Amino acid sequence: MHPCSVSPLRMLADFFSCRKTISYRACLAQLFFLHFGGAEIFLLISMALDRYVAICKPLRYATVVNRRVCLALVVDAWAGGFMHSIIQVTLIVALPFCGPNKLDNFFCDITQLIKLACSNTYILEFIMFFNSGLAAFMCFLLLLISYRALLVQLRASSSHGKSKAASTCVTHIIIVFVMFGPAIYVYCRPFRSFSMDKVVAVFHTMVFALMNPMVYMLRNREILSAMKRLLDRSGLWKGK
Repeated sequence: MHPCSVSPLRMLADFFSCRKTISYRACLAQLFFLHFGGAEIFLLISMALDRYVAICKPLRYATVVNRRVCLALVVDAWAGGFMHSIIQVTLIVALPFCGPNKLDNFFCDITQLIKLACSNTYILEFIMFFNSGLAAFMCFLLLLISYRALLVQLRASSSHGKSKAASTCVTHIIIVFVMFGPAIYVYCRPFRSFSMDKVVAVFHTMVFALMNPMVYMLRNREILSAMKRLLDRSGLWKGK
């Protein structure tokens, strides 16, 4: 579950409401489903493993990446996202809230809720930094290193399909930057307010989320052909 399916819906509802409030339970639910999107990190790791087997062990691909392995990777991704999310919610629920109740953003997140707590949250921020920030940063580095190794392997190979495989790897690298960039900015720093917070939040929850299907869509030859025919009919594209 991506952040684009959680926070923008509430934001759209607030646009048409005079009273922009959210209950404590709804806020925790939003926090849970927002961080449940951490399952996407495990899916990206699974995609990297899939590309490794396809490029480095092509003759064994059908044997290694079978239906059972694919099912196990999907289950692990959902389980990893659930564990990450439930840890965040459990830590927030234990906090006392007795003062300000105004969030400095358009959705509930740990970086916002932890500022409203009526207790010393230094240790808690440290724990969440490891659970969210450092974990995301380490996964980001590991994915970049793995894709770099794959591209080096492709460059040294002489297979006919290496251009297509390289294109797939580059697409995955773009998605890795799109997903991890805002997450690293938000969670790999002290939980304090900065001038770019709301801008990054909008890009993270909506703009970058729309880029995922667009990046994959533009690699599909059938979709590109359909778009070209549509432009030809409208007179905006003069193809041969």
